[in-house]
Amino acid sequence: MTALVTGAAKGIGRAIALALADEGFDLAVHYRSSREAAEETAAAVRAKGRRSELFAADLAVAEEAEGLVKRVETDFGPIEVLVCNAGIIQSMLLSFTQLSAWREVMAANLDAAFLLTKAVSRLMARRKSGRIIYLSSDAGLMGDLMRGAYSASKAGLLGLCKTAARELAPSHVTVNAVAPGIITTDMTADIPETRRVKQLAGIPMGRFGRPEEVASAVRFLASDAAAYITGQTLVIDGGMNMND
Repeated sequence: MTALVTGAAKGIGRAIALALADEGFDLAVHYRSSREAAEETAAAVRAKGRRSELFAADLAVAEEAEGLVKRVETDFGPIEVLVCNAGIIQSMLLSFTQLSAWREVMAANLDAAFLLTKAVSRLMARRKSGRIIYLSSDAGLMGDLMRGAYSASKAGLLGLCKTAARELAPSHVTVNAVAPGIITTDMTADIPETRRVKQLAGIPMGRFGRPEEVASAVRFLASDAAAYITGQTLVIDGGMNMND
C-alpha cells in the first residue's frame, strides 16, 4: 500500500508519514526544497520496515503537481492514500495584502490540492478504492487575524472536500479533512510570549497540540475503520473552536 504525503519533510507532515508507516503504508515523501529533512523522514519510515522514496515538486506549479502523481504511480506504486499537507502562510492585514501575495498562498494551499485531487481521483475511481485527506486549519473555520489569504485557502479546502466526497463516494473513495488548531512545530516556535499566553487562554485544554496528535487523526481516516466516513472535518484543537 502506498501513501503520498505532501510537505512531509518535517513537522506535521513528517508525523503523518510515520503514523501511516505504522499503519502499514509505504511512503512517497514529497518536499519542495528541504531535501535533507525529507531524507530524514524517509529514513525514519524505512526504520519502521516500510519502503520510502523522495519526490520533489513545486505544487504551486500546475505541471509539477500533476506530474508528481504520475511519477509516484510510475516509480513507486499505485497511490491508495493522498494527504495534502503542504502549504504556506503569510501574515498581513487584508488592506495591505497584495493580489500577488493572495494568489501565492491560494496556489500553494488550495490550487495544489485541487490539482492533486484531479490527478489522483481518476486513478482511485478506476480502482474503486482510495483515501484523500486535506490538512485544513481552525483558521478555515474561525478566520485568523492578519491571515486572510491563509484562512480563505483553508476554508476552500473544506468546500473542495465536500464536493470531492460527493463525486467520489460511488467509487468507494473517501475524502475528508483534518483541521488542526495551534500545533507545536517550527512554524509556531517563535510566537511572542504575550501572544502565546493569549492563545493558550483561548484553548479549553490549556496547551498547544502535538504533530503526532494530528497524525493519529489522519491515520484513522486512512484506515479501514474509517471506510464509512466521507465529507467530514475532524477538528484537532483542544476545544478552541468551541469558543468561536
